[in-house]
Order: sequence, then structure tokens, then C-alpha cells
Amino acid sequence: MSEDITADEIVDARDLMCPMPVLAATKAMRLLEPGQVLKVLATDKGALSDIPAWAADNDNVLLSSGTEEGALAFYIRKSPNEG
Repeated sequence: MSEDITADEIVDARDLMCPMPVLAATKAMRLLEPGQVLKVLATDKGALSDIPAWAADNDNVLLSSGTEEGALAFYIRKSPNEG
């Protein structure tokens, strides 16, 4: 799924319920430089719609999504326009 994507930061939001995976991703994304990649692991099925919508709303790019390590995995590149 994401063998060629390197994450600069990983958020382990497994066992957290909505809206915590999005809040944890937001906090981590603020610390990244534009163009860096955030990996989010979640088990809440709501993340299937929440994380892609959050990425789009913030002009970030969802590079990949699927399952990994028994969880939902999302790779998001931080927008070059975000500081």
C-alpha cells in the first residue's frame, strides 16, 4: 500500500474514538513543515471518512489509505501553503 511513502511523523490514534483521531492529527500536523508526511493509524471506522475530509478541508493531500498493523492507515502530505 505505502511501501514507497516515508512518514516524517506518526500519530497512533488506535483505540481513540471520534473526534480524537482528527484532533491528534491536527496537533501533529502543526509541527510539520510544508511538504512533510504524516501517518495516522486509527481503529475508529469513522476515520475512513473523517481523515480524508479533514485533509481536504485543510488543503493537505491524502497520499494513501488502507490497512496496516491491524489498523486503518492514512498518509497525508502537509500543504505547501500551510505554515
